[in-house]
Amino acid sequence: MDAFYAAVEQRDRPELRGRPVIVGASPGGRGVVSAASYEARPYGVRSAMPISRAARLCPHAAFLPVDMEKYQRVSVQVMGILVEFSPLVEPVSVDEAFVDLTGTESLFGSPPDAVRLIKRRILDETGLTASAGLAANKFVAKVASELKKPDGLVVVTAGDEARFLGLLPIERLWGVGRVMAKALSDLGFTTIGQLQRAPRDLLTRRFGKHGQALHDLAFGRDDRPVEPYGVPKSIGAEETFGVDCTNPDQLRTTLRAHAERVAAELRESAFAAGRVTLKLRLAPFETHTRSATGEPTQDGLELYRRALALLEREPVTRPVRLIGLSASRLGPSGQGQLDLLDPAALRRERLAHVVDRLRSRFGEGTVVPAALLRRRGATRSD
Repeated sequence: MDAFYAAVEQRDRPELRGRPVIVGASPGGRGVVSAASYEARPYGVRSAMPISRAARLCPHAAFLPVDMEKYQRVSVQVMGILVEFSPLVEPVSVDEAFVDLTGTESLFGSPPDAVRLIKRRILDETGLTASAGLAANKFVAKVASELKKPDGLVVVTAGDEARFLGLLPIERLWGVGRVMAKALSDLGFTTIGQLQRAPRDLLTRRFGKHGQALHDLAFGRDDRPVEPYGVPKSIGAEETFGVDCTNPDQLRTTLRAHAERVAAELRESAFAAGRVTLKLRLAPFETHTRSATGEPTQDGLELYRRALALLEREPVTRPVRLIGLSASRLGPSGQGQLDLLDPAALRRERLAHVVDRLRSRFGEGTVVPAALLRRRGATRSD
């Protein structure tokens, strides 16, 4: 979907059409941009940018809060259209999905015709435009979908992947962020075509298995199937402080609240997590992550203990703008081994399910850990 959150708001509020629209935190706040309309982008506004910077770049924009409930409703509508064209639909996020059109020619014509029909249905039924990439695999289709926004369609025929990718910048490859791009640039690789000409063993020696994967992607090789019922990659929670935090107790309390929230979502989805990641954004806008892997768990206290160990591993000496906790390496609950050195683990697990039922019946916040009572009271007094 094109500038999804902003496009929904422009659809629902005609006075915003043709105007720069920025969806996210308050312009005077400390959050980030969740979506920017195409009218805002010439001013340099982009998703994930600090909202304060977006306000400086485009002060005349309409700044709107995120209305996730509304966006979710539209997303369900769009996904419902997609499954009418194929049973193999893999949602990637609220506004993006892979669709496998193999074998649908007798119903919808050639794949390009099917994609045009999908785009037309989305526009007719939601009033929103979508951009699409059509290719023989997921990676190339994803890259193609981003090249002619908004309302674009880019078709890459099978066998033409390497030529199509060759002139694109190295950052188009999955797994190439700012750090990896700098490392590749230092080796003389700034385009995907240059990486195609690199010896595979050179990339392997320098970057290990990641180097092999980059070499495959440079030629457009990707054999992953579209998985309509895949397990989510992670479940997380984070908070941006109103004022940069320098209080260790506040960091620990916020982290405990995140752990309880993530644990509740894990239990609700019947998942256990084997990996915990701590996210810290230090002032002014420098993000660090630390991770630890252990026995799969859905226990809030255990998630907190692992995250706290990560927090205390290297003392934070600068003000903290944001702190987050995410759980990944998800699998079915009940397959992990409860900590034999923690005799209270089984009791906590049973208690957690009782608390979940109480919250479901009487509302969020009915039962909270005693450690969070002070945080709850502070929130109410605000």
